[in-house]
Amino acid sequence: MKHLIKYYLAVVTALFLMATSSTSFAAMGDVNWDQGNIVVIGMGIAPPNAVNSEQARMLARRAAVVDGYRQMAEIIKGVSVTSETTVENMMVLSDATRTRVEATIKGARVTSEQMTPGGGYEVTMVVPMYGVSSSLASAVIEPTIKKEAFPQPVAAVQTSPAPTTSVSTNVTVNIPTVTTTPTIPNQPAAPTTSPVQANGGYTGLIVDCRGLGLQPVMTPLVKNDMGDTIYGRKNIDSATIIQYGMAAYTKDVNNVSRAGTNPLMVKAIALDGNSCNPVIATSDANRVLIENSTSHFLDRTSVVLLRD
Repeated sequence: MKHLIKYYLAVVTALFLMATSSTSFAAMGDVNWDQGNIVVIGMGIAPPNAVNSEQARMLARRAAVVDGYRQMAEIIKGVSVTSETTVENMMVLSDATRTRVEATIKGARVTSEQMTPGGGYEVTMVVPMYGVSSSLASAVIEPTIKKEAFPQPVAAVQTSPAPTTSVSTNVTVNIPTVTTTPTIPNQPAAPTTSPVQANGGYTGLIVDCRGLGLQPVMTPLVKNDMGDTIYGRKNIDSATIIQYGMAAYTKDVNNVSRAGTNPLMVKAIALDGNSCNPVIATSDANRVLIENSTSHFLDRTSVVLLRD
């Protein structure tokens, strides 16, 4: 019995030292926005007074898991939920959110583990960004009180023509430019009164934000250049956001499967909200809204944001 008590005391002591030591391992993890998860590598070593190699291995593993939890907590607190709010901000404002986030951290899954040279131990731990359970989204996304309809196109702005070239397998596409017909001097062209028709068949939306320094966020907005939000959290049911997120981020133009086989592609002209929210021309925004009214790709969050 005395040996058993000493064993458990050694375990508790090792965990405490790993959690509080000022010489703990440097952070080895990050948010993988392209894959939609948070990955950390926890590392631990056994205390020098381990009675045998098996106890040393177990204590080193426990220490590595504690280190993984510590790193996961640090990274998750810094994740941006909106362009102005981080997880840590939400935890400060809500005890319920803090409890859910802490439970999410404790639910981190060990995906691989191994002994390291010198008797240390290494574990890789993962928390998914989205999913109905044990995800960060399920901890921080509040239920939708009332879903808002998507806005109407801006009637005073001419709508961009529907692209005639579909996005191919390698997503090589030319964004069409609006060709205007010269008008007689001092005689402005009369506005078009006939309604713009949807081309139809689009499976998703790709917003090309490359070259602008887009910063990933859990719930981005897409705005037109008049400052109106055409796609945001208020337009989507919270259950859908928790399950799939608002958009997929990628740096690979060939990795846009979320937008389907026939996506509509537009170019961002600026960023808003701490460089988190893409801004597109109002003419392009009109086209997106018109196409979504028949294809409903925004409702399904079939949106991909290309970034550097």
